[in-house]
Parts: sequence; structure tokens; C-alpha cells
Amino acid sequence: MINNDVLRSLRYSLKINDTEMLKVFREADYEVVLADLQAWLLPEEDEAQVHCSDEVLAHFLDGLVFYKRGKNPNLPAQPVQWPINNNIILKKLRVAFELKDADLHDILQAADFPVSKPELSALFRKEGQKNYRPCGDQLLRNFLKGLALRLRG
Repeated sequence: MINNDVLRSLRYSLKINDTEMLKVFREADYEVVLADLQAWLLPEEDEAQVHCSDEVLAHFLDGLVFYKRGKNPNLPAQPVQWPINNNIILKKLRVAFELKDADLHDILQAADFPVSKPELSALFRKEGQKNYRPCGDQLLRNFLKGLALRLRG
């Protein structure tokens, strides 16, 4: 899935403005200029849109975890994981919003995209593990849609 779409979707779901988006980046100790943020959030059709890199999205997702859950000063900072893929995005969102398996099922069901329990658990396995399954764009898109429905009501 396109990183810009993920950023736009999360901004919509969280109902946050540019200032709050910049705070999320700062939570991950990553400085972003407002002009860059606005260029990433532009619609695809806009020629001024700039591609959001994996590094930027990875920092945003880490910042989102800290923004939603807070930082634990007793734990050392984890290195930012990138390049990023749909499975990593799903894992980071699961942690940030403290979602359990039942919550994930409800979110996908709300988006009319039911997934079985084994299919869902395969998405969170380590890559290379026998039952690992890559997360497709359609599943992530529907998860973000369901998350928006859940957070915005």
C-alpha cells in the first residue's frame, strides 16, 4: 500500500491536525517540516504530492505508539524498523491502539472484510516462519477503513 495513503488514513481516523501530526513525529525523535508533511498528505492527483518514504512512515508509526501509549523511560529505545511492509504497519497499529484478536476481527468485520482467526494470526508471525502470510494491500486498506469507523464512530 502507498505510504501516503496510510498517513492520510491515520490522520483521518485520529481526527488530528498538522500540529498533532508533527507531535507524533517528535515522539519518535524525528523532525519533520510542516511543508513536507503537507506535501505527503496531498491527494494522489495533485502534482505537488511528494512520496512518503518507508523511513518517514516507520518513524510516524513508532511515534504513534508513543503518542497513544506513552514512552517507558525504563526501556531502551528500539531501532526504527524499515524498510516497512503491510505486516509491520499492521503490527505497529495493533500495538499503538492496544488491539486484541477480537478487536482486529471486529474492525475487519465492520469493513465487511471478515478474516478467520488462523489467517489473522499468520499476519503477525515472523517472516520466514512456516505459517507466515504477507498482508495484502486490500486487507490493510480494509483494516484502516474499519479502524476509521471504530475511532470516528
